[in-house]
Amino acid sequence: MDRNFVIIAHIDHGKSTLADRFLEVTGTVSPHKMKAQYLDQLELERERGITIKMAPVRMNYKGVVLNLIDTPGHSDFSYEVSRALKAVEGAVLLVDATQGIQAQTLANLERAKAEGLVVIGALNKIDLNPTGQDKLAAELAELLGVNVSEIYRVSAKTGEGVPELLDAVIEKVPPPHERSEKSALIFSSLYDDHKGVVAFVRVFGGTFKTGDTSRLQAFQHDFKIKEVGYFTPELKAAAELRAGDIGFVATGIKDPDAIRIGDTIGDVALPGFKLPSPVVFVSLYPSESDDFDDLKVALHKLRLRDSSFSIAIDNSEVLGRGFQCGFLGRLHFEIVVQRLEREFGLRVVNSFPSVAYRVKSRNGEQAIVERPRDFPADYLQAEEPLVKLTILAPLRYLGGVLSLKDYFRLHDVNTETRGSNILITAKLPLAELILDFDDKLKSVSQGFASFSYDLVGYEPTELTRLDILVTGEIVPGLSRIVHKDDLESEGRKMVEKLKDLLPRQQFSQALQAATSGRIIARETIPALHKELGNFGKNGGDRTRKMKLWKKQQRGKARLKERGRVEIPVEVFRELLKR
Repeated sequence: MDRNFVIIAHIDHGKSTLADRFLEVTGTVSPHKMKAQYLDQLELERERGITIKMAPVRMNYKGVVLNLIDTPGHSDFSYEVSRALKAVEGAVLLVDATQGIQAQTLANLERAKAEGLVVIGALNKIDLNPTGQDKLAAELAELLGVNVSEIYRVSAKTGEGVPELLDAVIEKVPPPHERSEKSALIFSSLYDDHKGVVAFVRVFGGTFKTGDTSRLQAFQHDFKIKEVGYFTPELKAAAELRAGDIGFVATGIKDPDAIRIGDTIGDVALPGFKLPSPVVFVSLYPSESDDFDDLKVALHKLRLRDSSFSIAIDNSEVLGRGFQCGFLGRLHFEIVVQRLEREFGLRVVNSFPSVAYRVKSRNGEQAIVERPRDFPADYLQAEEPLVKLTILAPLRYLGGVLSLKDYFRLHDVNTETRGSNILITAKLPLAELILDFDDKLKSVSQGFASFSYDLVGYEPTELTRLDILVTGEIVPGLSRIVHKDDLESEGRKMVEKLKDLLPRQQFSQALQAATSGRIIARETIPALHKELGNFGKNGGDRTRKMKLWKKQQRGKARLKERGRVEIPVEVFRELLKR
């Protein structure tokens, strides 16, 4: 019988390297084809050393089929992890023995427990002979509620202990349970020009064959299966997929919006289907206006592989045509931008990241506001998305972590001692998390603290739109939604930066930060002065000089009246980057 399992861990704890050793020990990939991070197919994954997309593979070991799904470790991709957990019966919880149990370790463990999975604990990097290894094994055993002898010690680098861990997977992870209804869960997908959308599935009941007609339950869409098969880890066609198998179904469907992660293929919908909800919104504009169509094609191609981000047409008076995109978090946004540049040769200018606010107008109507320009000047109530933070840090950094309350709107803070660490839970507005919370946390803990987060709803708050005006005109792309306590400081920063970046003109330029028609900060870029000549030395008189000066003043006034200041794209990009 098959065994289906995942590897879950905090980011950088060695999941992909352990997957490499599994491939070697089981002989799934021949030695001459083997390379580091074999399952990480994106160049960006290899360069950054992180898993971005989950990767399934089918292995044979001691007469048992092992279906492994290697999962991302960062909080931004927790939705992908949740889909993978629904497709398996067991999980290897991997902990870096040099770093210890971290925040995402706890978050992933809670998700695995909620799905009823058998969790096998393992300490990685024992080849480094880290101090405190026995103590860490005891902490992990206590966390899992098992005997310390059941914590496996491995080196994903050298392969030490890996065969024993695979034996434990066969022994402890139960075989798949078969449902009576024909059904398969979609946990990921990719697009193929010939096969259409290829759905990565876990079959829970029935059999799926090439040529069969099946149905996507979320949209009640029927299609004819073009091909089925397994991951070896390349896609390999097979005669059929049976209950318990993890494999792929080529749908032939050319519209990527018809396939949603978490949907069911088959006769009866599986429970728990939920669409991924973007939480961070950023407008992307091509650096060169001629690249708009190329950017459109590139974004939609990326979305074929990553259906968790949204795309909508957007337009800026300064930057021209672009797209408003929704992402699962700041890292998700950064990854997509880097992929646009690496894979498609496209550089983009982006707006300030924003989140979705719930705003109730004076007439009682409620709206979701994702763009600053849509935020009303007057409203009855505003609510902002809230996250629950879980921070794990050595005890000696408790004071530093708690000092973050001076910089961020942290509240409902609780602490709990976990061995030599302190576990801190708190609530924080998502808008503040996506700014520089990660950098601040690393700074106050010298890099030893880690965190994970989950969205927990909305809470009432006091918000306003901060507008930036240049010579009396609002620059739409620079508007932001900010908390009232940050209004003046953010306004001051913006006009000071603009003063440093904007080129001088023949007339003075007033730079203003405003909210609801009230000016809260101002800077002025002085006009360029043109030398009128030394009339005393060249035979002229003061009357002639004054006539020329007045003529120049009239010319400056006409320039100022004729139109707004054009902000160069380079200045806009630099301002947003800062």
